[in-house]
Amino acid sequence: MIGTGQFLAQRQSLQQRLSPQQIQFIKLLQLPTQALELRIKEELETNPILEEADLWEEAAAADNDEPAETDTTDPTDKNKEIDWESFMNNDEPEGYVSKQRNDEFDWRDIPRPYHETLIEELEKQVGLLDLTDAEQALAEQIIGSLDEDGYLRRDLQAITDAVAFHEGIVIRLEEAEKLLHRIQRLEPPGMASRTLRECLMVQLELLPHARPGRDLALRIVRDEWDHFERKHFEKLQRRLDVSDDDLREAYSVILGLNPKPGGASGDEDEPVTYVIPDFEVSVQADGEFLIQLNSRNLPPLRISPQYKKMWDEHKGDQETRQFIRTRIESAKWFIDSIQQRQNTLLTVMTTIVALQERFFRQGENLRPMILKDVADRVGMDISTISRVVNGKYVQTAFGVFELKYFFNEGLETESGEDVSNRELKNLVAELIGKEDKSKPLSDDAIAAMLAERGFKVARRTVTKYREQLGIAVARLRKEM
Repeated sequence: MIGTGQFLAQRQSLQQRLSPQQIQFIKLLQLPTQALELRIKEELETNPILEEADLWEEAAAADNDEPAETDTTDPTDKNKEIDWESFMNNDEPEGYVSKQRNDEFDWRDIPRPYHETLIEELEKQVGLLDLTDAEQALAEQIIGSLDEDGYLRRDLQAITDAVAFHEGIVIRLEEAEKLLHRIQRLEPPGMASRTLRECLMVQLELLPHARPGRDLALRIVRDEWDHFERKHFEKLQRRLDVSDDDLREAYSVILGLNPKPGGASGDEDEPVTYVIPDFEVSVQADGEFLIQLNSRNLPPLRISPQYKKMWDEHKGDQETRQFIRTRIESAKWFIDSIQQRQNTLLTVMTTIVALQERFFRQGENLRPMILKDVADRVGMDISTISRVVNGKYVQTAFGVFELKYFFNEGLETESGEDVSNRELKNLVAELIGKEDKSKPLSDDAIAAMLAERGFKVARRTVTKYREQLGIAVARLRKEM
């Protein structure tokens, strides 16, 4: 018989809990420069005791040998006194490069001119089609259902049902197809197509009939799509009974079409994302590396002097003093976390440069490196290194690189040299780039060519690298 009941028992265990300061440091550590700017602004708004330090004012006071108002301490209330001098000073960590923000022109602040989106342009064209109210409602639903490439991925019947439900307008599917046919022929042609084949057919139909290769291209897309998609050129030639030159001409026409009409409006209609490097690495005249941490828009912080006066004026008001003390401790924790973040970032970046010295000098020859390599050198946890690396960028003489770029697995060549898998990927891309497009290289052939150069790479590894590079299989790379 199994007995049931309640009982008490003691269990001893060890648990590691992070302090609020450690949690704040971890959160700040993983922020890139641009996000850190916003986080500092947020803290300045929420904590009235924290303010930007006026470096010009402090420098002038030092030149005039005038003692700062906040350098004195109050000898009274010893048990609850605050070390104002340590709070007021903002010592920046070594290597923390601060640049004057107010006097420098920042071209990123210039507002970009407004450009109509492709959807807005399409809506304008639809407005010129002289549609009925029912057709206008359906057209709005169709345009609103387009994806970023300009395709209509939503079922047309579902769209007509939505119009009937929301607008109380019933539209037959045949009428909807006719309206969709008209929208697809607006600028840019092919918008609101449901498949790539339909998109190409719309564009081919709108080409001038006198365009060489146009009619044959239309036959290929309309009647022989499966063979064309698989690049079975020999079968196409036999089935259509055309010469090599005619097929090549039609193929060239199809290649000139736009498979993503939604991206045809140009870069000015796309949101611009600026990458702000967190580090800058350069080689000085003496051959030594100069590693700088970008602090262009990071203001120096300090405790507001006004609250030193408030502290002195409210000696008997313990509630006010407790409020000031809490806010000061919060501000001090934040300033310390910022400085600790900067020191940690510089330490990790210095180690990455040391491990990848050849790349930072020559712009090539990455060596295999993993997070553990850096963690072991700096004596930090791998998770800390991961937070530093994630989303951070470095400006070098050879361009801007994400820190993740420098971390990669490797293998050993026949000569015993370590080579990073990134170098091998570049070599795979180079071999494919130089191949005869009429007879593309198979993954087995690429593996054999790498073996001839001393790289022991299996075919499945070549396949993995090719897929990571976004390169299609040999059959789909075939051209006439």
